[in-house]
Amino acid sequence: MTGTLNGAMNGTPNKALQVEPLLVADDLVVEYPAKGWRKPPFRVLKGVSITIGAGETLGLVGESGSGKTTLGRAVLGLAPIASGTVRYDGKVISGLGAKERRALSSDIQVVFQDPYTSLNPAMTVNDILSEPLRVAGTPRTEAEKRVRDLLDHVRLPVDAGERLPREFSGGQRQRIAIARALSRDPRVIVCDEPVSALDLSTQARVLDLFVEIQERTGVAYLFVTHDLSVVRHISHRVAVMRGGEIIETGDAATVTAEPQHPYTQRLLLAAPVPDPQRQAERRAERRRLVAATATSPGDSTAVSTTASTSGDRA
Repeated sequence: MTGTLNGAMNGTPNKALQVEPLLVADDLVVEYPAKGWRKPPFRVLKGVSITIGAGETLGLVGESGSGKTTLGRAVLGLAPIASGTVRYDGKVISGLGAKERRALSSDIQVVFQDPYTSLNPAMTVNDILSEPLRVAGTPRTEAEKRVRDLLDHVRLPVDAGERLPREFSGGQRQRIAIARALSRDPRVIVCDEPVSALDLSTQARVLDLFVEIQERTGVAYLFVTHDLSVVRHISHRVAVMRGGEIIETGDAATVTAEPQHPYTQRLLLAAPVPDPQRQAERRAERRRLVAATATSPGDSTAVSTTASTSGDRA
């Protein structure tokens, strides 16, 4: 994932927007009921706070079960928030009713991990993309023009609109899902592992598309992934999650190249490399880190490598 991606990611968010972030999650706690008589609820998020500025990408990285997807769902209003708040454009949006949430969908959208399950298999692409527009009251002719523009933006031919989702590859289906998320010009998109199911070459092309869209529209991303190499290429800042807590935050280039927290270091070393000798060295170093931090109380201490929200993407 080099070349075009690296060359396309030198944009810096508007510094004036640093004072008032577009999206703020403040001390979020999310709990789910536990099975069993009188057992306390299971706490998935333990006081998590993040900020995202307009036109900025915050990469949220962690292993399975770390709580990163739950944080994205809490922002979308799909997870039960026990305490804490989510603010969008200065207004509290956590706890909104269904009607208010539907109205907010024009500003905050989502791209899921598996585009096939998130697209109605019985609807054509034209119907999938025009549905949110028609629900919002857009006239048919204007909706049809908008659909053609969306297909062009995500690099799909116009005749793709007459086909069903099953007739496309995984990468093409994800482009359709991105087009649907863009249909009402949102200001924030939660991207929940949007490239993890794709092969490496398709990943690079889809990441290119995300960057191109951001540069053209100024949309902000909360980009959820388990892959540090992905967040290195697409993010301005990175937050690393473990056990429902953020343990390290900072500029993407710094966190992914010189992580300070032992857990982030282990995540970086867990990523495979094509050189067998280097892979063996990384595996040995990771085992050494695991052994060194197994009983260390400092392993759970949060680290902030930089406070900047305007760092360039690496």
